[in-house]
Amino acid sequence: MLLPQSFVPAVALLASTVFQNVAAQVTTDCFPMNKTCPPNPALGMDVNFNFNQTPKAGTWDTIVSPMQYDPQQGAIFTIKKQGDCPTIRSKFYFFWGRTEIIMKASPGTGIISSVMYLSDNLDEIDWEFKGGNDTHVFSNYFGKGEPDFRNGGDHIVPNGVTGGYHNYTIIWTKDVLDFYIDSAKARTVLYKDNPKFYPQTPMRLSIGIWAGGDPTLPKGTREWAGGDTDYSKGPFQFSVKSAQVTDYSTGKEYVYGDKTGSWESIQILAGNSTVKEVIEAPPKAPEPSISEKFEALPQTSKTAIYAGSAAAGGLLLAALLFYCIRQRRRGSREAKLAEAKAEEERKEMEGFRKAGINPDAFTDQATEYNAKEMRRDGLTDQNSYSVPASPAENNEKWQRAAAIGGGAAAGATATGAMRSPMPLLRDGAQSPRVGTPVTPGNPFNDPPYSDRPSTSHSAASIPSINHAAPMPSPMGVGASRQYQPGPRSFSSPNAQMRAPPGPQQPQFGGPQRTNSPSPMQSMPPRSHTASPGYGPGHNNHDGRGGYAQPGSYGNPGNQGGQGYWGNSGNGGYR
Repeated sequence: MLLPQSFVPAVALLASTVFQNVAAQVTTDCFPMNKTCPPNPALGMDVNFNFNQTPKAGTWDTIVSPMQYDPQQGAIFTIKKQGDCPTIRSKFYFFWGRTEIIMKASPGTGIISSVMYLSDNLDEIDWEFKGGNDTHVFSNYFGKGEPDFRNGGDHIVPNGVTGGYHNYTIIWTKDVLDFYIDSAKARTVLYKDNPKFYPQTPMRLSIGIWAGGDPTLPKGTREWAGGDTDYSKGPFQFSVKSAQVTDYSTGKEYVYGDKTGSWESIQILAGNSTVKEVIEAPPKAPEPSISEKFEALPQTSKTAIYAGSAAAGGLLLAALLFYCIRQRRRGSREAKLAEAKAEEERKEMEGFRKAGINPDAFTDQATEYNAKEMRRDGLTDQNSYSVPASPAENNEKWQRAAAIGGGAAAGATATGAMRSPMPLLRDGAQSPRVGTPVTPGNPFNDPPYSDRPSTSHSAASIPSINHAAPMPSPMGVGASRQYQPGPRSFSSPNAQMRAPPGPQQPQFGGPQRTNSPSPMQSMPPRSHTASPGYGPGHNNHDGRGGYAQPGSYGNPGNQGGQGYWGNSGNGGYR
């Protein structure tokens, strides 16, 4: 297959991928008329290549695009997209010979299915099938790479070239070239009619498909192919079931004796063809199966294998039995532990129910922790952890007690800041929370230790107290200091709740207490009823004691007698 004249500029420019693939089918690695070339390996025999499977290695090359071999259709050459150009080419040469190709051409405008003889010297013989012309096949020949389009011919094919398989045969000798379609001669070419360009050098067989109507090819080529190819109508398939190839010469290789390119210059080297050796080599025996390998062993080896297999089976069975027993025992222990735990939990739940406790409410009193979440939140590491405080117990009794205690403490603080300071308990006073309020008609209102007649006073008779005036210190006469009330507690005292002695509160003998009713020193007992008089002019019976006029706590005032909780005969609140 030489390309049309209009295709030559494209050959020179390598204008497209399609051209490069087509050019690969019609080029040679070495042109003997220009230089000395390596020998051509000879076929030297008659061979039928059945393409229902991949040919033997060393017989055919795939030179452009991969292809497929099918048991029913044979070798399938497919164009799926632009640039596809699958082709196979024989690795052997034949010098004069015969070929029979059983094939079905591909349909499709611009699609060319071809069977081609091609020599290193670019002698060529072709069958060409145009997909857009289903009724004809085209024959052609060229010599020494010279294009001459007068050498072509077209031939009618019964039932069409794309409708079924046909036998296309070429018989090529030094004198005549004959073309046959289904055993009917279609054309004859004589050597004597064109001796210079008659094909006459060793040939290789190429089979392939290409798109002569590709839009990238020159206009003349596309017109020759029958029009532009529409790839969207593909894929386009060309099928070849078999190729019968007969080499009329015998030998090992063919060598060009000179650069004339004539058949007389071809030398046939004697010997066995390497391709023939590959083709005639017996197929490799299939790898024997395991059963076949076993059957080939001697009886003693079989007996040893049986014994070893039995021993291995026994060991495996014993191991399996041991494992099962151990697992059953382990499972039994775990079941007993689970039962014991379940019984313990049942008893615990029964105890909760008897106590009237709802275990499902436990999460309302505490926080549930998740180790992964604690680690994610930075609450734990490998050596320590930090647990957030649990929510406070929802116990109304303790909440109420805490609220009362807090309020009382706040009230005591506020009252201490607003009223006159009370004498310290260590000075002999009794705790106010153990004092008995005055109740009319109560025989215990009268103080048993009073040396003066008791007089009940109403709240209205009690004079107001000057809170702004500083109180005299009960420590002694002349030791006037500002009194600072200490903390008071409505519960049991502790170290933090006791007021430490300060400069303004000299410590007397014995421990300081905040709620003891016992006096710390020998002092006149306090009456749980009304005290003696509250100063002159205020229902004072004897002119002594009671609230005095402004002065110092415990110091002599301007009124005589014993004051309220005073340490001397001339003291009292002022």
